[in-house]
Amino acid sequence: MLGGFTGTKNTSGTDWGEQMLNTVASKTIRHLFTQSESVEVSVRCFPSSKLLQGSIDSFKMSGRGLVIRREFRTEEMSFETDAVSLDFGSVLKGQIQLKQPTQAIAQVVLTEDDINNSFKAELVRKRLENIAIPALDELSGGQPISFTDVEVKLQPNNSLQLLAKADLPNQGLVPISMTSTLAVERRRRILFENPQFDGETVPESLREISRTLTTAMAEILNNMVDLDRFNLDGVTMRINRLETQGKKLIFSGYAQIDHIPNNP
Repeated sequence: MLGGFTGTKNTSGTDWGEQMLNTVASKTIRHLFTQSESVEVSVRCFPSSKLLQGSIDSFKMSGRGLVIRREFRTEEMSFETDAVSLDFGSVLKGQIQLKQPTQAIAQVVLTEDDINNSFKAELVRKRLENIAIPALDELSGGQPISFTDVEVKLQPNNSLQLLAKADLPNQGLVPISMTSTLAVERRRRILFENPQFDGETVPESLREISRTLTTAMAEILNNMVDLDRFNLDGVTMRINRLETQGKKLIFSGYAQIDHIPNNP
């Protein structure tokens, strides 16, 4: 469901301007995502006549079931800006153009299923397949290794359990199991800190090999989960903190909005 824009309406001309901006903004926001279950957009502006000069007190968006780049689903996403300066003339053309970049407080919620499905996405999968790791040459005979069937189980206190399989030449599929704590580096990279091998689910004959593969996979993951690879067009996300809550992973931070795409 799409929400409307709020504000004191003093003239019929301002009503017309608000309605036009509402229509254009709603359409534009929807096009940021491949798919969405619901999107609500609202503007705070007082007096509302400032809309005609392109001045807005704040802009807020909240949505559920938002899919980014066709393969990355978020359970919830919201952001709220401070004052925004836009070119109202662009609204008359059915577009939204910012006069200058703006920042917004942002929150993103991922479910455990969302996270596991993201490991099946091509962008992620290709970084886990056919990998040449010098430290594993002795195990692989110098052949590339692929990690498949990744499954994440969220735990309290920002920790998780990760299960996977390594396709090791001459060994077949070797199960991997580890626990780790999630952390943030430079507000953009997700780290798997203090990875610990969990051998209980691994056959005893494969535990030493699995331990070595687990260490290698943790290093790969620490160099892979970078928000800059998943940003929306014109929007750069940064994380201040993250938290596991049951089967959800919640990111809080901010978004730098440089421009809003008009040609999705």
